[in-house]
Amino acid sequence: MLTLLAFILTIGILVTVHEWGHYRMAVACGVKVLRFSVGFGKPLWRWRRPGGETEFVLAALPLGGYVRMADEREEAVAPEDRPRAFNNQSLSKRAAIVLAGPMANLVLAVLCFAAVSWWGTEEPQAIVATPPAASLAEAVQLQPGDRIVAARRSGAADFAPLASFEDLRWFISRAALRHQDVELQVEPAAADQTPRTVALPLAALHVQDLDAEAMQRIGIVAPLAPAMIGEVLPDGAAAAAGLRTGDVVQSIDGEPVPDAEGLLLRIRSAGQEGALPQIWQIVRDGQSLQLPVSPRMVVRDGQQRAEIGARIGGSGRYATVLVRRGPIEGLLRGAERTWDMALLTVTMLGRMLVGEASLQNLSGPLTIAHYAGQSASLGAVQFLEFLAVVSLSLGVLNLLPLPVLDGGHLMYYLWEAVSGRPVSDVWMERLQRLGIAALLMLMALALFNDVARLSDRF
Repeated sequence: MLTLLAFILTIGILVTVHEWGHYRMAVACGVKVLRFSVGFGKPLWRWRRPGGETEFVLAALPLGGYVRMADEREEAVAPEDRPRAFNNQSLSKRAAIVLAGPMANLVLAVLCFAAVSWWGTEEPQAIVATPPAASLAEAVQLQPGDRIVAARRSGAADFAPLASFEDLRWFISRAALRHQDVELQVEPAAADQTPRTVALPLAALHVQDLDAEAMQRIGIVAPLAPAMIGEVLPDGAAAAAGLRTGDVVQSIDGEPVPDAEGLLLRIRSAGQEGALPQIWQIVRDGQSLQLPVSPRMVVRDGQQRAEIGARIGGSGRYATVLVRRGPIEGLLRGAERTWDMALLTVTMLGRMLVGEASLQNLSGPLTIAHYAGQSASLGAVQFLEFLAVVSLSLGVLNLLPLPVLDGGHLMYYLWEAVSGRPVSDVWMERLQRLGIAALLMLMALALFNDVARLSDRF
């Protein structure tokens, strides 16, 4: 029930903000707005301000909305209202009205990210875990427990301070997609070592798709956490071996396990080493025990890997820091995150279009509903972050040059500005059909990806 309510709330907010952008700009441009509707289908609630000309409607199907303006291309307009009809406005006004919807979603994303910064969040400290074998982090000898205090991309004059592991991941992600090398200022975990600067040659990786495999190659995949067993599933290998929540793993087959990430790496290596059980040395309630554990091969997201059927690490497993920013700094942070994520979204869409990135990255309503429920259950801050990401995605997607989207209408206006004449009705109809077909294909692919993800989880 929480998932459904969170999904409806998310879609309702995003649609209302998007259509409000169109509505407010239309009113500012002097266009007569007949109806502002959130949802489609049978109206459940209607309201009109005394003396107002716009009817506000809440409809039964909350998966979209629309703003209906006076327009001679759609229906007859009274002679006194023709100067206020949308089709009789200047090119700049029509473009501004169309653009205002996506821009309202982007502004919402900025404000949500800013609100999270103002509120403050407990985030994992920028202390790295065991780097995967053959990764860049291993090559520069980053050790579990090393703290990354600042970073600098190639060409930058100064190091940027890093407040948390989230800042570190985001900094590296942007640099990798831009094919830029990165320098990291490191405070070592060992007291007898001195601070140093290491260089990650990210440009040499030629990263095209920032998926889990790319992050494994870079090697900064998770913050430091103890090698502790969290929730144990009843039918998994961990339960069969007698592992319990709270067990701390010290070594596997005689090799020390420094942290949770090192434990995960050892579990996954079991699939490469054969079916022999691993001998785990654990500490439980202050006592040392040995248990034989046989990880099982499972398929996740189309890939086979070894798992034990238990969460690695318990609640509060990371060393955290409260990250809170002031009014101006928080707003600038929100704008920066929105801009960077918008560029990342456009880059990923372009790479999917030319085949350089997997189409499995597309998500649809089922995935949105799933994460809406998860974020709502975690609290207001997490829901605000989720809302910001989805609002940003909606704004960017609506600017794509597909004829049925706002970006398609902007392309029509660009043609009109260049040629001096509007797109003909014949071509308009053809392009609309093409746009609907392309949009239906994208929706079908996104829904297929959703079902595939959910089937993997269950």
